[in-house]
Amino acid sequence: MHGYEMIQEIAERSGGAWKPSPGSVYPTLQLLEDEGLITSASEGGKKLFSLTESGRTAADEGPDAPWEEASRGIDFEALGEIRQAGFGLMEAFGQVWKTGSKEQREKALAVINEARKKLYLILADED
Repeated sequence: MHGYEMIQEIAERSGGAWKPSPGSVYPTLQLLEDEGLITSASEGGKKLFSLTESGRTAADEGPDAPWEEASRGIDFEALGEIRQAGFGLMEAFGQVWKTGSKEQREKALAVINEARKKLYLILADED
């Protein structure tokens, strides 16, 4: 795989709980290559990485995959509902912000700020 594919694979395997940044993945890949645990080859303008025999041995002997730890205990159905609600809220807010009058934008901003406060009050067990 190339680095971007690895980032996407980790995000998928963790159910979206962990998506490493390119700034952490590519230096790690270089370190693993320097240690002889992976090799790289250019193909179609992309750098593809593969485990070496010693890399495969190290992977087999190592701890559980980090994406398993990152996704442990997550209710993926609830997470999906939360994401959908958040995206829907931001989509509606964006529409008001792009097409609404100044007064409508001010009202929308007040709604968002009030919702944020109410969410924190939920954590404080206050109504």
